[in-house]
Amino acid sequence: MTVLRSGWRRLAFAGLLVSIALVTGCVSAPYEYGTGRLATDMPLSPPMEQQFYIGEPHPFLDHADWIWPESLLRKLMLWDASMDSHQMSEETIAALRNYMEENELDNVQVLVNCYKPGNQWKRLFRNRAVGAGWRFTLGMFSVASYTILPGRFFGGDAYNPYTNTIYLYSDNINVALHEAGHAKDFGRREMKGTNAAIYSLPFAALYYEAKASSDAVSYLHDKQNSRQRKEAYKDLYPAYGTYVAGNLVRNSTEPLAAQLVLVIPAHIAGRIAAAFVDDEPSGEGELPDQESP
Repeated sequence: MTVLRSGWRRLAFAGLLVSIALVTGCVSAPYEYGTGRLATDMPLSPPMEQQFYIGEPHPFLDHADWIWPESLLRKLMLWDASMDSHQMSEETIAALRNYMEENELDNVQVLVNCYKPGNQWKRLFRNRAVGAGWRFTLGMFSVASYTILPGRFFGGDAYNPYTNTIYLYSDNINVALHEAGHAKDFGRREMKGTNAAIYSLPFAALYYEAKASSDAVSYLHDKQNSRQRKEAYKDLYPAYGTYVAGNLVRNSTEPLAAQLVLVIPAHIAGRIAAAFVDDEPSGEGELPDQESP
């Protein structure tokens, strides 16, 4: 019992450290738009017939988030019913379109609540911006996973650097901006395949996740959208906490309970950060507001 209590104390302390780290630096100013590599990467990127694909409504698949346990867990961890909701609002899609246009992400594919394995295999084979060695090993594994375990049912918002594609299933502007932040981050890098491989190493993902969240919050700060920025802190801090928890409890006998111990401080930190956001006048480029669920 003493050993168990000591383990929980270490987890709680780790959660506190994560929260402090999040609170101390999420906004970078001035905000830098664009990747700076569009002219270089565009000729190497796979051709696109259209940038956004939006899935058709389906009475069963659109309610999969209340069937699949991991989707329910995401809702619980982030305390947000919009996670893996499979029903996307025009406000979320419009906000993502604006971000991508302003950040010159013209070569990034976006699959909104749809299943297009053929599209992803073609993009993998034609994406010369990522080295062939990485594409035909880890890249093939990532697309095979997408094909066998379709997010159209299983959910899981993500960015795939091997196909330069965003997969979106949650009706949450902040999550959408976070995933687009990954696309922007990888778009700025020369060794994209190497960075994608490093991301899969234990704890390495925390660096890339922090970069994407920081970019999303900084973007909202630049837009002077204080309301959405407050919501971003409340959403993205706990989301980051789940990544930390996932790395820390790999060998835990009670992974769910351990993750909850780590995520709770991140929720608290997010609300503290939101409380310090001053109300600002709406900027000309303000994003569409989204009501909290």
